[in-house]
Amino acid sequence: MSTPTPVEHLDVLIVGAGLSGIGAAYYLQRDHPQRSFALLEAREATGGTWDLFRYPGIRSDSDLHTFGYEFAPWRDPQSIAGADRILDYLRGTAAEHGIDGHVRFHSRVVAASWSSERARWTVEVERTDTGERTALTCGWLFVAGGYYRYDEGFTPHFEGRERFAGQLVHPQHWPADLDTAGKRVVVIGSGATAVTLVPALAGTAASVTMLQRTPSYVMPVPAEDKLANRLRRVLGEERAHPLIRRKNIAKGRLVWQFCQRHPERARKLIRWVNAKQLPDGYPVDEHFNPPYGPWDQRLCAVPDGDLFRAIREDRAEVVTDRIVTFTETGVLLESGRELPADVIVTATGLNLQAFGGVQFTVDGQEVQLPETVAYKGMMLSGVPNLAFAVGYTNSSWTLKIGLLCEHFTRLLSHLDAHGYDSVRPEPRDPDMPTRPFLDFAAGYVQRAIHQLPRQGDRMPWLTSMDYRSDVKLLRVDSVVDPELVFTRSGAAEQVAA
Repeated sequence: MSTPTPVEHLDVLIVGAGLSGIGAAYYLQRDHPQRSFALLEAREATGGTWDLFRYPGIRSDSDLHTFGYEFAPWRDPQSIAGADRILDYLRGTAAEHGIDGHVRFHSRVVAASWSSERARWTVEVERTDTGERTALTCGWLFVAGGYYRYDEGFTPHFEGRERFAGQLVHPQHWPADLDTAGKRVVVIGSGATAVTLVPALAGTAASVTMLQRTPSYVMPVPAEDKLANRLRRVLGEERAHPLIRRKNIAKGRLVWQFCQRHPERARKLIRWVNAKQLPDGYPVDEHFNPPYGPWDQRLCAVPDGDLFRAIREDRAEVVTDRIVTFTETGVLLESGRELPADVIVTATGLNLQAFGGVQFTVDGQEVQLPETVAYKGMMLSGVPNLAFAVGYTNSSWTLKIGLLCEHFTRLLSHLDAHGYDSVRPEPRDPDMPTRPFLDFAAGYVQRAIHQLPRQGDRMPWLTSMDYRSDVKLLRVDSVVDPELVFTRSGAAEQVAA
């Protein structure tokens, strides 16, 4: 008789080896070095977003002193940096802390089933290179794969799309051999990707047109933080790093609060800055004056005003109009104008996908995400031993990831200290009013909001987007909460008071 192959068990399984996953691994092994863990990465490389996207000019629109980790100073003089430098930073950090040795590539989590009797998850994993499926078990799942689909971007229906004789490209799948030099390029979109692509292509393309249906708020920012660089020279990297972070966190918070509290004043200020960057007589209100308030959607940052410079130098054009149809040679607009194009880039956004599309079950019952409520923005009501990482939409993503990871490791310490092996959030008021998980007007969020968990009307069930509040909630306050149910396998439930 053959002996069944034993199923591997890990204390913590981290899903994703990008920015969030590497951060989660660092905090876990720092605070719980005795725990076994692995990072499962569906792709063939670490880095997540920063390895996936290969379009020209790709960069962060948050400063790297806050977008980087609190435990790893950003040492490059450019605080707004491109993907190559961000990747070097991420991979260097993973290597320095031995995290890269825990990554298992080509490993996509398909499903996870929780057993309360055994107090563990059984996880089904598919090899993306061979299709083979295996299983392993873990005490905790930490989902760190972001919130959008890696295998496809969003492209709306365009009438006549099949007629276009040129090349149609989505930035999420930029061909390595695409050469736009000397070609007429139309970039459809007005978000961060579009405002990055346009100046990057304008240097060599015959013409570049950013075609937008609705303008976005666009602000020039310095690519280098001169004060930060001076502090680093005077104090050294290690001592300067926390000071620079605090400075940039405070600056970002003040900008966001100003936009929220005084939207009309903020709108006028942004328009004034834009007008100074653009040629005299430029129709600023037509192309750079959105109908919504500042920070209802994310502001687009352009390092050293490169988009505006390309417009001033007549190397790029912005057109605000609606598409009637694609033609054989370009795009026909409602105004009657036709934009000729050899290449059309659909910088039209992302497709959201909660938890990487993993199907969860708890004691045989499928988890319906829209029926759950997010606890502290990191766990789901009724789902034991599952944590997830979703960062800020109004600030540097990583600021929240660090706080969530710290809270996660403190929660593990509490379980260890009291002999518990599982915990799940449960609202004390089952009739608590709920609303969408993200209060964000961006199209990619609104298209998928019905697929996401909900948030409540009070803490700890609110999805906080305020760093100062989260420092108190996640770093300072106790992990003990009357809305957490702590249990021991095989024992009666115990509710923390």
